[in-house]
Amino acid sequence: MAVEQIKMPQLGESVTEGTISKWLVSPGDKVNKYDPLAEVMTDKVNAEIPSSFEGTIKELIAGEGDTLAVGEVICTIDAGGENEAPAAAAQPASANAEEQAGSLSEAGADEQTGSKLRYSPAVLKLSQEHGIDLGRVKGSGAGGRITRKDLLKLIESGNIPVASEQKAEAVGSQTPGAQVSQPAAQDAKPAAAAAAPISIPSMPGDIEIPVTGVRKAIAANMLRSKHEAPHAWTMVEVDATGLVEYRNSLKDDFKKKEGFNLTFFAFFVKAVAQALKEFPQINSMWAGDKIIQKKDINISIAVATEDALFVPVIKHADEKTIKGIAREITELAAKARGGKLTMDEMQGGTFTVNNTGSFGSVQSMGIINYPQAAILQVESIVKRPVVMNNGMIAVRDMVNLCMSLDHRVLDGLVCGRFLQRVKEIIENTSKSNTSVY
Repeated sequence: MAVEQIKMPQLGESVTEGTISKWLVSPGDKVNKYDPLAEVMTDKVNAEIPSSFEGTIKELIAGEGDTLAVGEVICTIDAGGENEAPAAAAQPASANAEEQAGSLSEAGADEQTGSKLRYSPAVLKLSQEHGIDLGRVKGSGAGGRITRKDLLKLIESGNIPVASEQKAEAVGSQTPGAQVSQPAAQDAKPAAAAAAPISIPSMPGDIEIPVTGVRKAIAANMLRSKHEAPHAWTMVEVDATGLVEYRNSLKDDFKKKEGFNLTFFAFFVKAVAQALKEFPQINSMWAGDKIIQKKDINISIAVATEDALFVPVIKHADEKTIKGIAREITELAAKARGGKLTMDEMQGGTFTVNNTGSFGSVQSMGIINYPQAAILQVESIVKRPVVMNNGMIAVRDMVNLCMSLDHRVLDGLVCGRFLQRVKEIIENTSKSNTSVY
């Protein structure tokens, strides 16, 4: 009977790994096609992994809390093997050593020659980043397998068995599927040194808050963005007085008619979408040996909950009215806070607009939503005295637009022109030349 592999799916365009938060099945369980197998968390979405086959669960390769790269095997299924499942479950691990080694090799894992312990790519990556000698680590997994949790405990304790430089190189050379980037390997020693402060003693009255899988995934994605993308930052000051007057004159009637709020943020998203159409270079992504300039203008918006940050996407924002954008912002934010976002609603973003002004912020430096090339922070609209062209001082509604950019993809000139265009659109927003429909 055929043994089929279930692999970690790509739960988002820029998602490269996922964390198994909970297994919904056990070895020996019979499953139908599309039955949920496990709950997975990424920095963008929580989702269930469905079975691609009908059969019996043979082996759970990953444990709860393990983080695996996209494409790694998480479990195996005897496809339709109702009669063979008990026998397969009863066989000792050594009887299938060659088969297991082969499948793990395809998933990017490695196997120790002497003790037959298997190292997952997540374990290998952590060991290289923190200089851990895996030969001196006692695993808590099945058959003594070293898990990601084992290494995280060592890192948190600060008692790290450091590998020699030669051994670290040997581990890296033996695991081509581990997908550890060269900079990570080069920075193994600094990373190990930086890991020591993680061990912080708790004093009376301190509160220890466990780091959830979602928070770990967010941290990993933010760290990757800051390490890989050379961030630059620029800001423009915008006079939004006309926008404020226009929106305030409409908001009450709009709410009664449409049933949702007409926010300032919708005007900014529309202005950004229009400017991206005129400056398509901003709507790009770094792809190693090339830059991909995206055709579709899909605006990611950041939505914060109590313990996570989600980035749903407004697809084809340049083709939507301000009303349509306002509706999507309301619906996507409600879904994010209710935990009802779908994978499709989280995928395909090409540029991010963050409404930091909703918290009263007037200036901030955002971290780029990898692999996008830039992110725009819309700050709080505040009344300030401004010197007008005629030399008079007037109180105006002013807002700062702060933009972080990937300097591999974008230069200051095009970003400056892009921001100037957004500024121009906002400053010319009024009843006479702007329609929300």
